[in-house]
Amino acid sequence: MSELSGSPEDCGCAPTPRELAAFDRGRSVTRRGAIGLGVVGIAAAGLLASAPAFAATYPSWDDVEKAKANQSAKARQVTRIEGLIASLANDVAVKQAEAERLGAEYIAAQEAFEEAADRAASLQEQADAEAARAAAAADKLGRLAAQQYRMGGDDTSLELFFSGSAASADDLLARLGTMDKLLDANRSVYADAVSARDNAQNLSNQAEVARTERDRLQQEAEAKMIRAQEAATAAQAALDAQSEHLEVLEAQLAALKDTTAATVADYRAGVVARRKAREARLRREREEAARRAREEEERRKREEAANGGGGGGSSGGGGGEVQPSGWVRPAYGYISAWFGSRGTICSNGYCTSSGHRGIDFAGGCSSPIFAAASGRVIFAGFSGAWGNYIKVDHGGGIVTGYAHIKPGGYNVGWGDTVRAGQTIAYVGNTGASTGCHLHFEVYSGGVRINPAPFLRARGISV
Repeated sequence: MSELSGSPEDCGCAPTPRELAAFDRGRSVTRRGAIGLGVVGIAAAGLLASAPAFAATYPSWDDVEKAKANQSAKARQVTRIEGLIASLANDVAVKQAEAERLGAEYIAAQEAFEEAADRAASLQEQADAEAARAAAAADKLGRLAAQQYRMGGDDTSLELFFSGSAASADDLLARLGTMDKLLDANRSVYADAVSARDNAQNLSNQAEVARTERDRLQQEAEAKMIRAQEAATAAQAALDAQSEHLEVLEAQLAALKDTTAATVADYRAGVVARRKAREARLRREREEAARRAREEEERRKREEAANGGGGGGSSGGGGGEVQPSGWVRPAYGYISAWFGSRGTICSNGYCTSSGHRGIDFAGGCSSPIFAAASGRVIFAGFSGAWGNYIKVDHGGGIVTGYAHIKPGGYNVGWGDTVRAGQTIAYVGNTGASTGCHLHFEVYSGGVRINPAPFLRARGISV
């Protein structure tokens, strides 16, 4: 290939029309494809098969070396590299913004579904209570009426109440309503029973409507989770492309602009050295965080033992230790917040306002997060108030969630199979979080339940 060729497609000096077209196509990756409720599985299966959003070609170090020897070629390479750097940054920004938007939509949909599920359950509980009250009132009224007719010597009416032929409280109330010898006091009992029966029916009707809405919102939440995962995957691909190429591009740009005696080889070696140093630093940080977390866990266990057990009456091991049940304490540290209602928390530009549907492990920044049991990762991405977030499906309707993961703290991705106790991520402070911790959730049938009794029932100390 001639470096002095006049066509940018030939010389590769600026982003080519093909590269720019690939970039423009990439902007719509997270918007493509209908995520219909009937094809959620198909859509999910195609996520990781998508091509990277920005499929540019990049200059080699040999290209840079050659360009330095020719002023016009060097200028063209500088323009090309600057364009690629800008395109990478823009691609990341577009994809991350889309991932954040859809992640927030997913959270809102999940919370709306859970609120609908709570409402449907509450209405059904009320309906059941009213039905029980109606049955009790009808039974009481039947006994009173039978006693009254016994005193009046009406054997036929006695047979009505002792034959067991009334199939339900409603049937009994219908028969009692035809009787003309009820005392006035008994009529008030009858009126109360009828009112309870009618209330029960009305509440049952409302509960049925609420269940229909609950099911619709659950499907909507599932669809939005898939869309959010698609966007998160695209954003991660853009970030990975930037991480892979940006440091090299910046070093190549600096080498082209350098007028000192430094060689291209010096810049190339510098990239390698910086990457190795960064990897070593991250490894040391994680090892140190895990060491501190283990020490804190041992201190916590000693204090519990000194206080006569504590910890909710369970003797399960520390973070990452697989119990006979196959379950694991998902992090080190004490529980800094329990499941239930609490005030609004706002941090990092996000707020929570719908209660606290999980428990928080204060394990410390960068300490490991363990898979609570074996399963498959069904979500890994940014999700607004939850920050960087992972969900693992364990089968049988049980799913666990891990929130506030540190930036770049994923150890697994969407679709991965994980084993109990495997390090899947590292503790951080992303989303609506005021300090490093793991917000841990348990879903049953799609609704988040209290993880503490769930874990204790499986031998885990919390």
